Amino acid sequence: MIITIANQKGGVGKTTTALNVSAALAFSGKNTLLVDTDPQANCTISLIKEIDKDAKSLYDVMVKNDVSIDDVIVKSTVPGLDIAVSKISMAKLEPSLLGEIDAHFRLRDILETVKEKYNYIIIDTPPTLGLITINALVAAEGIIIPIQSSYLCLEGTDDLLETIEKVKKVANTNIEILGVLITLFDKRTNLSKDVAKRIKSVFGEKVFKNVISKSVKLEESPAYKESIFTFAPRSVGSIQYKKVAREIINREKKK
Repeated sequence: MIITIANQKGGVGKTTTALNVSAALAFSGKNTLLVDTDPQANCTISLIKEIDKDAKSLYDVMVKNDVSIDDVIVKSTVPGLDIAVSKISMAKLEPSLLGEIDAHFRLRDILETVKEKYNYIIIDTPPTLGLITINALVAAEGIIIPIQSSYLCLEGTDDLLETIEKVKKVANTNIEILGVLITLFDKRTNLSKDVAKRIKSVFGEKVFKNVISKSVKLEESPAYKESIFTFAPRSVGSIQYKKVAREIINREKKK
């Protein structure tokens, strides 16, 4: 299953979710590919010990006919988890594909060549609704929307849902929202609890039963090139992301 993690609002734990959901799936025995489409390349930086500055990246695959996705897939620090690496050059993707008739389908066509190798392909996206995110939506079968449990949490969500509906009508009839994940939850505050209720009232059963709490360990683990499961295996973040991964597997089976 190809799953895109998307929300054009920044700071909602999108990359943290993409990274740790991918790691959780890999640790549960699923062959997993993490596709880093974000020009900031945070997933790439967080899970690869040594990055070859001269190596090709996903940008090259999407704009050049002579570069294959196999050329940019590398082993991560997590057993069973591969990464299609990104670089800052991804920021040039939109002007590079301007006027190309298949611009929105590039990533889908690229992943078709490798999807039989993996049980799950997780796509991390930048905090925009530009061409990169559209490509990720066109390529996906399921979408996970991380939403921070804070004031104005649903700001901009209408734009994302509208974009998903347009993609579903025009380019990808199979796309569905697999789940909405409440992130940066602080059970000590009434605000977080009230916001969680508000999110559930909007999205209903789409909301994952498990939330992701605010966690220093989750923030620290990328600096050590580790997922939360090896950096702090007994932490709340580790337990919660394992449970979210189980929910994803169960929802995929139902789908």
